[in-house]
Amino acid sequence: MMKPDVKNIAIFASGEGTNFTALTDYFRREKLPLNVKLLVCDHAKVHVLDRAAKASVPTFIVHFKDYPNKAAAEKVIADKLAAEKIDFIILAGYMRIIGPTLLAKYEGKIVNIHPALLPNFPGRHGIEDAYEAEVDTTGVTIHWVDSGIDSGKIIAQREVPIRRDDRLSDLEARIHATEHKLYPEVIKQLLERGEI
Repeated sequence: MMKPDVKNIAIFASGEGTNFTALTDYFRREKLPLNVKLLVCDHAKVHVLDRAAKASVPTFIVHFKDYPNKAAAEKVIADKLAAEKIDFIILAGYMRIIGPTLLAKYEGKIVNIHPALLPNFPGRHGIEDAYEAEVDTTGVTIHWVDSGIDSGKIIAQREVPIRRDDRLSDLEARIHATEHKLYPEVIKQLLERGEI
């Protein structure tokens, strides 16, 4: 049996990096033909950098304030991705909107995870917004990235109930646990369908 082609992946993250670890651990455990070649980060002092070091994944830090505009910063990222022959981008808590410079090169090759059931509660505070709206159910969405804010085509969703006695931290913990299970599974399905 022929071995499948190994795909080169870049993960973009901005903070704690729990989804980064959930993904890289799962890829290794399942022996998926995915090579996480790069972590792209927009901050120099965040925990995801330690996680990448522990996983032996090289990091590429881009301080957007060092560039005249977003397009210039994204050009530097795009050049690095090209040099590393990156096939696919996984956003895992990356707190920037992907601009046209990166989208042009990777359209249909970028996925994102959002901690709410889109189209409800898009944006930076999906968990808090759902909690404060006092809805019964929220969840996790994985979607393709387009030029909007959390507006790309939905790939998968999983519901997470909001219980009457929940504190925000309780809901956050359940959302994150759901993310860590769903995201790797969906990446595996995309790989099996030839979409990566």
